[in-house]
Amino acid sequence: MEIRVLAGNGCLGTGFKPESLERGVSLNPHVIACDAGSTDSGPSALGAGRPKLSREACKRDLRLLLLARDRLKVPLIVGSCGTSGRDVGVDWVTGMALEIAAEENLSFQLATIKSDQDPAYLKQQMASGRIRPLQPAPPIDASSFDSPVVGMMGTEPIIDAIQKGADVVLAGRASDSALFAAVPVALGAAPGLAWHAAKTMECGAACAVVPTADGMFATIRDDHFDIEPLDLAARCTPLGIAAHTLYENANPFLLTEPGGVIDTEGATYEALDERRVRVKGSRFHPSAQYTIKLEGAAIVGYQTIVVGGVRDPHIIKALPELIERAQGYFGARVADLFGDTLKPEDYDIEYRLYGIDGVMGALEPRRDTANPHELGVLITVTAPSQEQANKIAGFVAHVSSHLPVPGYEGIVSTIAYPFSPPEVPRGALYRFTLNHVNVPDTPLDMFRTTFIEV
Repeated sequence: MEIRVLAGNGCLGTGFKPESLERGVSLNPHVIACDAGSTDSGPSALGAGRPKLSREACKRDLRLLLLARDRLKVPLIVGSCGTSGRDVGVDWVTGMALEIAAEENLSFQLATIKSDQDPAYLKQQMASGRIRPLQPAPPIDASSFDSPVVGMMGTEPIIDAIQKGADVVLAGRASDSALFAAVPVALGAAPGLAWHAAKTMECGAACAVVPTADGMFATIRDDHFDIEPLDLAARCTPLGIAAHTLYENANPFLLTEPGGVIDTEGATYEALDERRVRVKGSRFHPSAQYTIKLEGAAIVGYQTIVVGGVRDPHIIKALPELIERAQGYFGARVADLFGDTLKPEDYDIEYRLYGIDGVMGALEPRRDTANPHELGVLITVTAPSQEQANKIAGFVAHVSSHLPVPGYEGIVSTIAYPFSPPEVPRGALYRFTLNHVNVPDTPLDMFRTTFIEV
């Protein structure tokens, strides 16, 4: 048995070389797959339902993939459409596919698989004890399901759509690896090899040397799979392929999927040549209970930011203490301006000092280094409305630019702002609301498939 899988790139819209795709087509794959989303960039795409990448970029990649699929007459699978995989994201990518079909005179059977979850269903599942926390997980109640929630599908809805005749599958939120494992599993590949190859491919050529936005190709046989980048100038190494199992995983050997666990502890990695790696020994352990991960996001306020910098060594030394004093003034000023309509717990004024713990904050272990010669300052104001955040940021920015520095007489400028006005509204702020799994009756229960003759 030999099953060949082509990964277009790591994420629809990040681009790939047309010549790399052309080489992949020449290798005659059984399926083309491409991820289109993630939670890597935080909760905003899920909460707002807005894609991270532009329509122009995504349509460019999708056009080339659809044309390649038309030549090969094999399935094309795109998952987590619109970044978050919400229904609106599936509709967004579907609109592109229909436009491309009209522009290129293409015909295909399209399946859309949607993954938005009905709040009533989730509340019933919670009441039945079928929603369980992962670690760490925030506390939840029934209201946690009133904001957007998606379920992360495994291979089963995708396989079902293809077996029912789909040429192109545009899926909502999906396990990245499931997109690439679906066809090999359906064709009878060893599950451990199919899933491990899929995990290796899901970020495209990110595991190649040098990592880039481009395609990968896997050939799965009875007792091994071979993996290579499609760009002939790139290469894979045993170390790079083995290391990719740690990406986005707490355990480098055990990778949890909806239906089981990929076990790579006994896997071996062999360089076939300077570009290709052969992997053997991967296993897949089916779970006793099938689970679907839930992802939710909710709006928690609105933000305005101020960016500035400091180069005076006296101000750099004094700034942490000055900010602490200023916070007391800001609290009194907010109370004076907004009265009881804005309580202290309703807003937040935060400073990040890049050069002094700006990235890790209190967790920073290197506190014995020399004082920096310059400091980047990020002020973040969060409030219940954008108007309130803007108003607070206005006086915070002004006061912060003239903090009283010990040892200096008269007014001084403490923070220099590169923009005028310095306040930059960011819009809505979101947080993740769930880190839980649901136990459905079947792997298809939580997903809705629609077929369109294009």
